[in-house]
Amino acid sequence: MSALPGIALAAWRAQGLGFNFQGHAMRYWVAGDEHAEPLLLIHGFPTASWDWHYLWAPLAARYRLIACDMLGFGDSAKPRGHAYSLLQQADLQQALLEHLHITGPVHVLAHDYGDSVAQELLARHHEQRFKLASCVFLNGGLFPETHRPVLVQKLLLSPIGPLVGRLFSRQKLAASFARIFGPQTQPSESELDDFWSLIAENHGPAVMHRLIRYMPERRVHRERWVSAMQKGGVALRVIDGAADPISGAHMVARYRALIADADTVLLAGIGHYPQIEAPEQVLQHYLAFRQALAVG
Repeated sequence: MSALPGIALAAWRAQGLGFNFQGHAMRYWVAGDEHAEPLLLIHGFPTASWDWHYLWAPLAARYRLIACDMLGFGDSAKPRGHAYSLLQQADLQQALLEHLHITGPVHVLAHDYGDSVAQELLARHHEQRFKLASCVFLNGGLFPETHRPVLVQKLLLSPIGPLVGRLFSRQKLAASFARIFGPQTQPSESELDDFWSLIAENHGPAVMHRLIRYMPERRVHRERWVSAMQKGGVALRVIDGAADPISGAHMVARYRALIADADTVLLAGIGHYPQIEAPEQVLQHYLAFRQALAVG
């Protein structure tokens, strides 16, 4: 159990705000001093911004936090028949910042699917289309060649994807999460209930086969995104649960091979959701990164 108190899902949902993005009703959260440095938190697949609930209060004590449930996720709109795209999700992050009148450089903390959105924002930074102050990646598929999808992800991408999505259930979520969380940091039944509630909202399973198109999309943009990470000029760190079968120690090894002066932290025994499994460690390593940035 985390020593950080976290936020109950009902309380979290009650704090959510709404805005319109390209005709879709979106939910977002803000916290902290509006004059503090902005920190954008970008969640992963298939969950939502509540993933950050353990880190929310301690980070809000220092930074201006911004997070939204992306299109197709959590309490935001989940349009049927939509061609979901990581590039559109990056547009969403920029639209949210514009909605909040944030024009200066933004720090980013991302996880999983959110890592790909952050990579796109990093590429846009180098193209002078976004101002990125720093970026920290938690477990995610930074390199398509090291990404090892779980069975349900492979099935969602297959011709039977729509059926697999519709049949996705809390029981199947529990089975998937049991494999990707660390052996000693498994989610509780109540956490699984909450994750499932966010996924099931607005008939979420019906669009999962469309959201999963991010996996081939990552391959399309690989060169641009990897070269953006290699360019330098923006402080980057990877904080990674080493026991994650999807993007654990093997992904970090690839990162170290491809990125000069790679700043990486491996969390032993932790799986795919370090911000849920070991939030104190993630907080410690994130704050140390920001401290070094401030001193440097």
